[in-house]
Amino acid sequence: MTIRERLARRRKLIFGVVGAVVLVAAVGAFWLRRQINPPGDPGPPVTVAIGAGTSASGIAHQLEEENVLTSARVFRLYLKLKGEGSDFRAGEYGLQERMSMGDVVATLKRGPKVAYSRLTIPEGLTVAEIAERVGQLPGRDSARFLQLAKTGSTRSKYQPAGVQTLEGLLFPDTYQVTEREDEAALVARLVKRFDQVADEVGVGTAALPAGLDPYQAIVGASLVEAEAKVPQDRPLIASVIENRLEKSMKLQIDATVLYALGTHKSRVLFKDLEIDSPYNTYKIPGLPPTPIGAPGRASLEAMLEPADSEYIYYVVFEQSGAHAFAETPAQFEKLKAEARRKGLR
Repeated sequence: MTIRERLARRRKLIFGVVGAVVLVAAVGAFWLRRQINPPGDPGPPVTVAIGAGTSASGIAHQLEEENVLTSARVFRLYLKLKGEGSDFRAGEYGLQERMSMGDVVATLKRGPKVAYSRLTIPEGLTVAEIAERVGQLPGRDSARFLQLAKTGSTRSKYQPAGVQTLEGLLFPDTYQVTEREDEAALVARLVKRFDQVADEVGVGTAALPAGLDPYQAIVGASLVEAEAKVPQDRPLIASVIENRLEKSMKLQIDATVLYALGTHKSRVLFKDLEIDSPYNTYKIPGLPPTPIGAPGRASLEAMLEPADSEYIYYVVFEQSGAHAFAETPAQFEKLKAEARRKGLR
């Protein structure tokens, strides 16, 4: 093969590679345009609910699942190139299937047709503390919520006939609250969620420890929630409650005294133990008359299935809040002395 023939072959090869690259780029550009602006008219209406705190990536994935977009990945790239996606509000949006990405962004920027607010209720809050958080939502009144939660206008299936308060029966969780939900609707929603979780863990159907009825088990779970600072302590604290009840011993739980006092503090003093209240388990045998806060799923589960132990005492033993447990007064005194040496009492 001559030099001229070799050069001609090389030129053909180069032209072929360049042509292939151009063709691939053209096909890619055509595909990309169709992702950004799908052909034809948009499809049927779709209502998409975007939760508070959802990232741009999460929104893109959600819109792809709802068939509003054909590619979440391309939409994320589109948002980045346009400098958008950091200020979309939570709520319900009226969109359509197979919309152009420009129209989707324009709709999201206009804001939701129904806005959401986030309501976060940590485990262990009292009904009054939950009411305070509700009162921080736009247009909601904490006093109105508290009144509704204490007067029996909405009831849990686990609420005994003689109990009016929903203390311990409002489930701790994060809720997306719409503008349409007033205080009564929120009370009903939190009660419904509690009943759902209580059903799931078996509060109404499980064989309960120490001869408790379902409501008493919830009361016990609220004590576990208040006392346990690390997850592994929950079933052990539940076993102490079970063992003390079976031995007809006073529970002597500090959290019940604090509930009676209506205050939070790091240390219960001897004078605090003298408060005259049905919630003072240093004076009154058995469980308090109601829960002392909102137990989460893990504390409900722990109270339904306490650890198999003979423990009747516990004391904070680690900086993490973890407890050490004892079966006898002598063991308990030794643990307390060690906790004092650690500066934990």
